[in-house]
Amino acid sequence: MPGSPGPYPAYFGAKPGGTQSYGEWNPGEDTVRPVRGRHRVARQRGGTIARSRAVLGVGVMAAVGAGGMATANEDGAAAMPGMDSAADTLNSIPVLGGLLDGAPAEDTAPVTPFTSAGLTGDEAEAGPADAGEALRARIIQQADQADAGADAQVRTAAFEAAAADAAEQAAQNAEEERAAEEERQRRAEEERQRRAEEERLRQLRESYALPLSDYRISTYFGQSGAMWQTTHTGTDFAASTGTPVKNVHSGVVKEAAWAGSYGYRVIVELEDGTEVWYCHLSSMNVSTGQEVVTGETVGRVGSTGNSSGPHLHLEVLPDGQTAVDPLAWLRDKGLSI
Repeated sequence: MPGSPGPYPAYFGAKPGGTQSYGEWNPGEDTVRPVRGRHRVARQRGGTIARSRAVLGVGVMAAVGAGGMATANEDGAAAMPGMDSAADTLNSIPVLGGLLDGAPAEDTAPVTPFTSAGLTGDEAEAGPADAGEALRARIIQQADQADAGADAQVRTAAFEAAAADAAEQAAQNAEEERAAEEERQRRAEEERQRRAEEERLRQLRESYALPLSDYRISTYFGQSGAMWQTTHTGTDFAASTGTPVKNVHSGVVKEAAWAGSYGYRVIVELEDGTEVWYCHLSSMNVSTGQEVVTGETVGRVGSTGNSSGPHLHLEVLPDGQTAVDPLAWLRDKGLSI
C-alpha cells in the first residue's frame, strides 16, 4: 500500500511477548485422521505399471543416446561434455540404473539391455557400435529373405507357365506324331497293295502265257461276216503254218481231235473249269487226258476246217458253254496283248 506502513490490522492479533520458540510441525499418519470412503489414497508401492512405463521410456532414451555416443566415440568423434555425469546420474537412480545395467530392480522382472534387443549374446557383448551394425545386417537379411521369397514366387510362376507350355507342346507333338503315323501306315498299306498286285500279276504272267510269240490279230471277238452263222466267237491270230501253239495255262487235255468247221482242235480244261479251244491246227502234239503245263506246245498253226488262211482260232469258255473275249480274258491274267 502507498505510504508508510502503519500498524498491522487488529485481526492479525498482537504479537505474543517473550522469546518462546515453536518447533516445526508436520502432519503424519498418527496426527491426520484417515479419510474414509472412495477418496482414500492408497499407499504408494514400487513396480506399478505407470512407474515401469515411465522408467522404460527414460531407459530407452538413455540407451539410444548411450549407443549413439558410443558409436560416435568409436568413430573418433569427441565425447559431448557432461555425458559422463549424466550417465552417473542415471545410474544413481535405483530402478533406472538397474535397467541400464541389466540387473533386476525391486518389484520388476529381469530386463535385457535395450541396446541388445533382437540381438544374440555375442552381438550384444560386441558393444553398441557392433550391435548397431548387427541390427543393420539383421534388417538387410530380412529384406533379402523377403526378396528371396518374392523371387521364389516368380520362379514358381515361371516354372508352372513353362510346365503348361511343355504340356501343350507335348500334346501338339503327340497329335502330329499320331497324324504322321497314320500317314505312314496309309502309305505302307498302299505300297503293300501295290506290291501285292505286282506279285499277283507276276504270278499270272508266270502261270499264263500267250499262245503265240509272233502273230497278227486278223479277226476280233464279236465280229460278223459271211463265214460265221452269227458272230465271231473267238480271236484269230494270223501266223505262218507250222508255228508252235503254246498252252495258255496248266490243265488237262479234254479233247484232241477233228472238229468239223474248227478243223483239228485241242481243248484244255483248267482247274476252275474254264475251257480253252485251240482250232484250225495243222497238227496236234497232245492226246486226250494228258496233263499239260503253261507254255507247253499243244499243236501247230494251220488252216484246217472252215478257214481262209493259216491262223489260230482261240476261244475261251469260262463255264464250258459261253464264249468270252479271249483278249480281255488274257489281259485279266496279267498278260499284255
